[in-house]
Amino acid sequence: MASLSIRRIDDRTVNRLRMRAARRGVSMEEEARSILRAAVSGPERIGDLATSMFGPDHGVDLDLPARTPHDPADLGE
Repeated sequence: MASLSIRRIDDRTVNRLRMRAARRGVSMEEEARSILRAAVSGPERIGDLATSMFGPDHGVDLDLPARTPHDPADLGE
């Protein structure tokens, strides 16, 4: 497994990372790994991204109308 050193991190960022790690009950190093993992891994489907940002867990719960099937458009081919 690789190692990574990050230099010149301002004190405010380090303190916020320390507090975030403490809230989750993990080390600062584990919290940094978690943040990096989340930052570089994208969702498999774009809808998953939309749900993660705007879904019911984030205060948005939409009642969508039922979809009715329809024939495809005739493009004259």
